[in-house]
Amino acid sequence: MTSLLLVEDDEVIRIAVGRTLERYGFAVTTASDGLAGLDRFREAVPDLLLLDVMLPGLDGIGLCRRVRESSQVPILMMSARGDSLDVVGGLEAGADDYVVKPVDTPVLVARIRAVMRRSTVDTSGTPGPSAGQAAELVFGDVRIDPHGMEVTRSGEPVALTPTELRLLLELAAHPGVVLERHRLLHDVWDYKWQGGDSRVVDLCVARLRTKIGAERIETVRGFGYKLRR
Repeated sequence: MTSLLLVEDDEVIRIAVGRTLERYGFAVTTASDGLAGLDRFREAVPDLLLLDVMLPGLDGIGLCRRVRESSQVPILMMSARGDSLDVVGGLEAGADDYVVKPVDTPVLVARIRAVMRRSTVDTSGTPGPSAGQAAELVFGDVRIDPHGMEVTRSGEPVALTPTELRLLLELAAHPGVVLERHRLLHDVWDYKWQGGDSRVVDLCVARLRTKIGAERIETVRGFGYKLRR
């Protein structure tokens, strides 16, 4: 059973969403503010965090940053306004995706399950080694072990969230090929519907660049991204 920490200051929403997610088979722990949420996270170590942006004490973006200091657990943000600053702030802080409140229950559950699927990276589509070749994929000073799901840069391990790792593996599976944003939304974020927000791609690429080198991922304006050797 997937354990989920829901941090929401509105009691009515917190109880309603918590009970709904329990009916879908999630084990839900709740907190009403950011500091309490940080304590619950440290105590319970959940499989996924569902964080409201607007929280008293420590807001959702600050909580996301604090969690990212020590953990790569999947994080889904909830924004009441769908405000661009909320969305960008949450994604820049390390969130994997976001939903806008009030959110339709099937959409919320689908997003949660998509984020959880990304936390178990499927390497079946990643080019494997042929006879005599090393198992690692090498891009400059970046080495990727797609089977051990480990990334190093100049010999030092690189800590990636599940979404960042899946994005890197998708790019590495097609070296030098431009992957369009809508394709990445489908293949990495598991968006099976139209109208996904391409900002999640752009901001995840930006975070990935800070970790593996800005020059390693090239932007092809108007199309998408490609990984350079």
